[in-house]
Amino acid sequence: MSIKPDQVVTIQYTVKDEDGKVVDATGEDNSYSFLSGQNQILPKLEETISDMLIGSTKTIELSPEEAYGDYQEDAVQQVNRSDFPEGTQLEVGMSFVANMADGKQLPFVITAVDGDDITIDFNHPLAGKKLTFEVKLIDVRDATPEELAHGHVHGPGGHAH
Repeated sequence: MSIKPDQVVTIQYTVKDEDGKVVDATGEDNSYSFLSGQNQILPKLEETISDMLIGSTKTIELSPEEAYGDYQEDAVQQVNRSDFPEGTQLEVGMSFVANMADGKQLPFVITAVDGDDITIDFNHPLAGKKLTFEVKLIDVRDATPEELAHGHVHGPGGHAH
């Protein structure tokens, strides 16, 4: 089967890091749906899924470059507590979003708190890791005009509004 752009692809998956630890999964009772050709999942993963048959499963190993990129030391910064809204409790592991001058939003996580010195990391949590995806292709259908206009899947396994 060859999946074409602008189709709704529904999968179940488990993602493991290089130590075999499960870092994400849909579970057997849930699924994830995405619009093909819209950069909504990792490109190498979508490329592999596009050749699967409905009901089939496949194990896909992705290098850091094929997944979330190499870990970038320069994406770790130290900022002052005053850079956060006054009264915000800051703890290691908390996630925030930085609003850039060009309107883009960049997520980051706090990795250290030392008095007023706060260390933040803009790397994706899985950057620098080799990942193994166990994927089952559940369904493929044409996207509705509304889904294409909104840029995401509606209904089970997708976005409902």
